[in-house]
Formats: sequence, structure tokens, C-alpha cells
Amino acid sequence: MSFDYNTSRKKLVLPEYGRNIQKMVDYIKTIEDRDERNRLAQAIVAIMGNLNPHLRDINDFKHKLWDHIAIIAHFELDIDFPYEIPQAEMFQKPPRTVEYGTHRIAYRHYGKSIEMIIDAVCEIPESPEKDRMTNAIANHMKKSYLSWNRDTVGDDLILKDLGRLSKGRLNTEHVRLLEVREPVSNKKPRSRRPMRKNK
Repeated sequence: MSFDYNTSRKKLVLPEYGRNIQKMVDYIKTIEDRDERNRLAQAIVAIMGNLNPHLRDINDFKHKLWDHIAIIAHFELDIDFPYEIPQAEMFQKPPRTVEYGTHRIAYRHYGKSIEMIIDAVCEIPESPEKDRMTNAIANHMKKSYLSWNRDTVGDDLILKDLGRLSKGRLNTEHVRLLEVREPVSNKKPRSRRPMRKNK
């Protein structure tokens, strides 16, 4: 008696869909009636969507499913695709190289975003609204500082850092920093369970 192990079976093109989907796609490739092939392809795509519900969070997930059925069929499935018929060459190209930013972050505990916000606010003409935004930036910097450093921080240090980041372009005269009594923490507080009374 011989056993049918996966290692001796045909290699799956997209293993996340399983062997049954692979067999279904292989089967409809052998059907001569085009209308029947189209009908069964629609049914298989619906099953593929149910097997991978996480794809629903991806933009145009149905398009991706039809691309996947073409890949499983080795691009040999002659049906009426509802989208542009995918070509094998499209999936053989190497991925585009992601360029990493070379911009140095002056203060890592404040982050890159705060530098971009400061630069944008610096371009705004002097006005009470600009003063309010400067005040909000300074208070955000104080919270960010305390989330990375458990020690207390003096307001003079925050204003000094803000002056450096803005290159002196922001007026800190009207800044009023709020008192932050406890460091900002991302940890969820532990739920307190009532103590059991000894019986």
C-alpha cells in the first residue's frame, strides 16, 4: 500500500489557497465550453475570497483574486476576465527598490513628524492662530519627551529645543506649557480584581 504524501504531489502555485483550489483551476482548464469555464471561474473566485477574508481589507480585492486565479492556472486559463488580463511578465519583474530617507532626525524622541509640522507652521504669517499652533507644538514636544524619558523635564529645555528646531523662526513668547504630572505610557493599566474573602 502506497501513501500519497504532499512531498510527492504537484507543487502548489499559491499554497495559501490549498490543493483543492489548485485542482479546481486545473479542472476548468480542461472544459471545452467557454460559458461553463466562465461560470466555474466565478464560483472559484468566490470560494477564494471566502478562504482569505483578510483580502477584503485590500483595495480592489476582487481584482487581486482574479490575478491569483490566473497565476494558479499558469496564465493558461481562457476565460472572460472582468479586469485586464494579467500577463506573466507583470509578476516576474523584481520588486521596486524602496529608497530610505537620508534625512537626519535632530531629536529622535520628538520624531520626524514634529520637524515637518514646525517647518509648515514657520511659513504661516504671524497671527494669533500661529501662536496657538506654536503653543500646541511645544506641549506635544513635552509629552513626547516624557514618553521617552521618565525623568521630569523643564519648560526651558522644551522651549530651547523648539527654538533650535524652528531655527528661531517661531515666537515662543506666548507659549504656556501645561504641567505633565505623569509620564505618558502606552501600557494598558492592569485591571484590579476584587480580593477574595477567605471562607
